[in-house]
This record gives sequence, structure tokens and C-alpha cells, in this order.
Amino acid sequence: MSDMIAFCGLNCSKCPAFLATQEDNDTLRAEFSKMLATNYGLKYKPEEINCDGCHTTGDRILGYCSSCEIRLCGMEKKLGTCAECADQPCDKLNKFHGSSPDAKAAFAELLK
Repeated sequence: MSDMIAFCGLNCSKCPAFLATQEDNDTLRAEFSKMLATNYGLKYKPEEINCDGCHTTGDRILGYCSSCEIRLCGMEKKLGTCAECADQPCDKLNKFHGSSPDAKAAFAELLK
């Protein structure tokens, strides 16, 4: 499986929700559900952990990703990632990267 890179730079292919979905792995779903609750206060039942990645146009995308402003903008502009956007870095991207150093570092690699 090749890597799926989200608009923001994160690697969907390494996300536990994506992996659990692609592998149809209920143990991974349960572990990720618990981690989301413990670390972020997000309440997802294991059976709700289904995601085909940032670029999916289907229904299988984790709740908070489905409403992500960066994702919605990238899809509207038909980009592969925000690194292709003439308007980057925008306020949405900067705000997210301020709270996610991993995404910021991954995005910086896309610009090289």
C-alpha cells in the first residue's frame, strides 16, 4: 500500500483509524477509541472507527476529519496536498500546525 498524505501533511497511512479500517481490525479500533477518549476527551465507539483517509469521497472518514477546514478547502481546490496551493501557508494551516508539530514537520517535508 502506498502512503496516503493528508492535505495538512500528515500521513493517513500511519493513522490508527486508517490502519484499523484497511485491516478490518477491531482490536486496533478499540485501542484507538480508548486513546481518543483518554488523550482528547473524544468519545467514539470502536465500531465508529472507520476511515479511508483524508482524500476519500466516501462516508468512511473519522468524525473530526470529515469537518476539517483544511481537508474541505483542499478538496474544493482539487489539490493533492496544501503544498500545491498558491495560498499556503494559510491561517487554517498555520493554526493546525501550531497545535500539531508532527503535521508541521511532515508538511515542511512536502515543500522540499
